[in-house]
Amino acid sequence: MKALVFDERYGPELLAGFEVVEEPAPDVVAILTVPRFPVGAELIERLPALRVVGTASVGFDHIDVEAADARGVAVVSVPDYCTDEVADHTLALLYALLRGVVELDRRVARGEWSSRAAGPLRTLAGLRVGIVGLGRIGGAVATRLLALGAEVWANDVVPVAREGVTFVELDELFAGCDAVTLHVPLTRETRGLVGRAQLAAMRSDALLVNTARGAVVDVGAVLEALRAGRLGGAALDVLPQEPPPAPPLAPNLIVTPHAAWYSEAAEERAGRLCIARVREILAS
Repeated sequence: MKALVFDERYGPELLAGFEVVEEPAPDVVAILTVPRFPVGAELIERLPALRVVGTASVGFDHIDVEAADARGVAVVSVPDYCTDEVADHTLALLYALLRGVVELDRRVARGEWSSRAAGPLRTLAGLRVGIVGLGRIGGAVATRLLALGAEVWANDVVPVAREGVTFVELDELFAGCDAVTLHVPLTRETRGLVGRAQLAAMRSDALLVNTARGAVVDVGAVLEALRAGRLGGAALDVLPQEPPPAPPLAPNLIVTPHAAWYSEAAEERAGRLCIARVREILAS
């Protein structure tokens, strides 16, 4: 079986039984990819024997699913491989904003020594945090927040009752929370979900965290709000273009390089689970 492989995380030991190719060939039956290597309709059409596209990632917006469906090609991802990593990273970013960790570190590096150098600092206990998207990762974030004494509001397409979580409409969530964290897939409905209107509805000291997909947020609008003092802080692990053409800069902004998913264990799980699901499709 020939597989077109785009990333080194699919190691030789995982690919036993596959003939790995790096260029399209008529007898390729599987594509193994990751988000930075898109799979479009043109590539799918060039592979008449293709049966499955697998991606070692939670999201699959980098794959033309409609083109795959039209050809009867299955698309598989691994939505459960990095739940704890992303939830932990989300809390790390939120804490960094609340406690001014990054700004205080920068000030010390410049020779300043003041506990007030980052402005007013807050604690998580008692804070109202809104979660947009209460799936696997959003649910794991909610569990952590509740254990740490935060009040949790949530919005989801299909609200499922969860102890300690209050479901509200999206507009109410943005207007009523001290911090908002995003955990939705990138779809037609969620692209640009957070823009100028949503940011204007948030409190001027509110915080925004995005560890979902970059295009869910209008980054330009976030930078404008931060520079104008209309938003208390933002932490972005994902951007619409990665890497960005220039680093986004604004007061109280933290940017990490799409690292929320990463741990050595998660990287190993992603490749292993993806190939296992691809093999299931090919064996059926």
